[in-house]
Parts: sequence; structure tokens; C-alpha cells
Amino acid sequence: MRRYFPWLVAALFECALFGWSQNAAANHDLFDTEQYVATGQFARSSDAALCQKDKIKGRLALADVVELALCNNPQTRSAWASARAQAAQLGSSMSSYLPTLSGPISLSRSRSEIGPSASDSTQRSIGVTASYLLYDFGGRAAGVENAKQLLVAANAARDDTLQNAYLSAVQSYYAVLSARASVQSYLAAEAAASKSMDAAQARYKAGTATQADRLQAQTALSQAVLNRIRAEGEAANAQGALANAMGFDANQPFDLAPVPESAPDPVAERSMGELLADARRSRPDLLAAEAQIKASEANLAATKASGLPVFSLNGTVSQTRSRVAGASSTSYGNSVGVSVSVPWFSGYKDTYRNRAAQSQLESTVAERDRVANQIALEVWKAYQALLTNSQALCAADDLVASAEQSEKMALGRYKAGIGSILDTLTAQSTLASANQQRVAALYDYLASKFALAQSIGQLDLTLLGTKGREEHD
Repeated sequence: MRRYFPWLVAALFECALFGWSQNAAANHDLFDTEQYVATGQFARSSDAALCQKDKIKGRLALADVVELALCNNPQTRSAWASARAQAAQLGSSMSSYLPTLSGPISLSRSRSEIGPSASDSTQRSIGVTASYLLYDFGGRAAGVENAKQLLVAANAARDDTLQNAYLSAVQSYYAVLSARASVQSYLAAEAAASKSMDAAQARYKAGTATQADRLQAQTALSQAVLNRIRAEGEAANAQGALANAMGFDANQPFDLAPVPESAPDPVAERSMGELLADARRSRPDLLAAEAQIKASEANLAATKASGLPVFSLNGTVSQTRSRVAGASSTSYGNSVGVSVSVPWFSGYKDTYRNRAAQSQLESTVAERDRVANQIALEVWKAYQALLTNSQALCAADDLVASAEQSEKMALGRYKAGIGSILDTLTAQSTLASANQQRVAALYDYLASKFALAQSIGQLDLTLLGTKGREEHD
């Protein structure tokens, strides 16, 4: 044993040093905890190299807007980092199944003087101590289970953040399209008011209209110009908000690809029971709440086990060299044994820790119930909004069609001298309002589809219908 001791110590030291350097250099994941960081369809947003977020190329479709928003949103990056951090915590918990090694090294030198004589002594000691936890009444397993469930909760919380960012990008996208369409409808209203102004001016000069007609037409034109200016300002604000959502400065120019004209399609008849069942299976925030309950249960088990005995296997190999007054000696020691640590009394600390863990479990159950109730309300509101917007779009189409006919007839009658300017201006105002309502109904309807998908936890990239930016580069 003595012959091989120096080589044994050196080998263990080199293995430990090699393992540390390998871990530092290659970020070695011994337990492969990264596999527990679920990725799914949003994996692209976790890799900055794949995002290509430094510039905007070409016209942006909805898929491009969503991808840029997911890549650049600080909250999504933070959510990914939190999930990876919790995966590392899982690895830390799983490391309790491995033995621990330590190498105590000491060097001491002393000098004593008694009268005219003095003596020097030196002592050098080196050793290796190994320890392995044999049994702790389930505390170690509960700690690993707690870390696993917290990772499940972190993954679900990340997915919830991603879906919220997704929905926010969709809403901002349709807000820009709606604002731009509003500008176009106000431009059309301004052009119609200008025609009424020209007609009133012509009839006034011909003596078939009064000054009041001309002034009313001028007022209507001025109002149309004011409405158009305000709409352009709202469109600029909406464009800046969308640029910011995609991670760019508000003044970043971009163009959006045209959206195909959509007609309201019948909403699939599904009972609230089916929608709620989907939400309970898929909503990330509810899945996170369920995982928090399991984590709290594991934490309670670990807390209870901490008050019970712990059995460990320990081993030590050591070498000590001493030199006193010119005489040297070397001693060797080794030991192997099982130790039992019994927590006899901790000042009731374990009692209160158990109570705290139990209360935490009750709190997580209550939070899960609150989330479930909130989800039921959100699903109900999202479904009703989709139904309402679908019906509103149908009604808006009919409103625009009738308003266009009324405006044409009123203007024609006025030009022919058999209608009043008030009827003409009223018809034009009604048409402008109808166009605005149709624009709002269209984009509210499109956005409500995504809102319902988010409310039941099924907002994913398949709803976009395209592969994303690479199709437009």
C-alpha cells in the first residue's frame, strides 16, 4: 500500500483536475440535463444564430413578424435562460447520487527554543477522503423530484411567455394593418367630400344652391382632412409599436406583405366543455401550476426526511511526514466505514420547516385553482369574442354595400339638383363610418382567432401557414 500511495494520490488529483478543466472548457453536461429543456416549435427563438434578427429584409408576412418578436423580446430570452438555469439546478440535485472526493493537504513548520538550544520541526500531510450517501429515507430522491418538477414549471412558464409574446405580435401586426386601412378609408372619405365641395361650388355659381350648402360642404371637407391627419398619426404610432415589438427602434422602416381578403367563416361549434378540456391539457400556465404542486409535495417529503438519520459510506487514505531535530518519520493511514448521523434535537427547527412546507403546498394548490378559474373565464371571453367578431364582419360587409349605394345615389341626386347637400354629406359620413367599422371588424376577427388559440394553449407556428422569414428573403 505504501509503495503505491504517491501514485494513487497523484492519479486522483490529476483526474479531479482533468474533470474540472474539461467541465470549464466544454461545459460538460454529465447528466444530460439539457434534454429536459423542452423546445418544441419555438426552439428557433432560443438560438440567436438562427434568428437573423439584425435587419429586416423584404416585405414582412405575419410569420416574419412573429419570428422577429420571439427572437428579440427580452422576456422570451429571460424565459429560456430561466429554464436552462433550472436544468442546471436539476443536475446539481442529481449529483447527490455521486460520491464526493476531497484532498486535504497541510504543511506546518514550528521552532522551539529552550535555553541555549533550539529545535525545528516540520510536518507535511496529504490525503484523499471519499464519502457516499447510502440512505437518507428518500430525502435525496425527493430533492431530485423537486428539481425536475421545477424544471417542468420553468418550461411551462417559458411557453406561456412565448405564447403571450406571439399573441402580442399578432395583435400589433393587425393593429398596423387596421390603422393603414383606416388611413385609406379616410382618404376615400376626403375625396368624396372634395367631390361634394366641387358640386356645391358649381351649383352655387350656377345659382341653384345657397351659400349655406357651400359652407356645409367646406366644413365636411375640413372634417375629413382632420380625420385623415389623425388616422395617419395613429398609423405611425401603430407602426412604431410593431417595430418595437420586433426588437427595433420605433423609427425603423418596414413594409408588410398584403393580407388576402378574408371572409368570415362559420365558427366550429364546440362546447365550452371541449374548449376547457383542451385548455386544461394545453395551457402552459396551468401546467406550470400543476408542476409547482408536485414540486411542493417533493419539497415536503425532503423536509420530512431531513429530520431522519442519514447513512453514509466514508473512506480515507492519508500520508504524514514529520521531521523533528533532524530525525524524520513517515506514517500512513487508511480507513473505511459506515457512519450514521442522527439529528437528535434541532430546537424544533424541523417542526417549523415541515409546517412551512405544508403551507407552501396548500398555497400552490390554491394558486392552481385560481389559474384554472381564470382560464375558464378567458376561454369563455375569447370564444364569445370570436363569435361576435365573425357576425360583426358579416354585418359590416352588408353595411358597406348599402352605404356605398346610398352615397352614390345622394351625390347623384344633388348634382342633378333634386337632392340636398345635407343628405349628401350624411350619406358620405355614413359610408366613411361603415368603412371604418368594416376595417375594425376584419382585423378584430382575424386577431380573435389567435386569441382563442392562446386561451386554450394551442397557439403555435402552424397557425401562421408559412415557414417564416426564409420564404421572403
